Amino acid sequence: MTTIEFASETPRITTRPAVATRVINVLANAYVAWKNRRAFYRLGEMSDAELADIGLTRADLHVAIGVPFGRDPTVKLRAIASERADTIEDLARQVA
Repeated sequence: MTTIEFASETPRITTRPAVATRVINVLANAYVAWKNRRAFYRLGEMSDAELADIGLTRADLHVAIGVPFGRDPTVKLRAIASERADTIEDLARQVA
């Protein structure tokens, strides 16, 4: 076996598990995004008072639903809620 034959065979052996791992990760991420999107739609059934209890508004839901279909809208909601909490904490520090 020459060096050229060995070099051409090695990448095929090492790339197969990497490709399978990528495919599994893509499928797993798509499943999680689908599952979270279903939970996100349940948030729309809540009243405004219930949403306020968890730090969200109905407008936040409208902003978060604008993400592309394959992405997870709960990530956007988390960012909105944490930004609002940080702003409220900063305002509370200024008053105190």
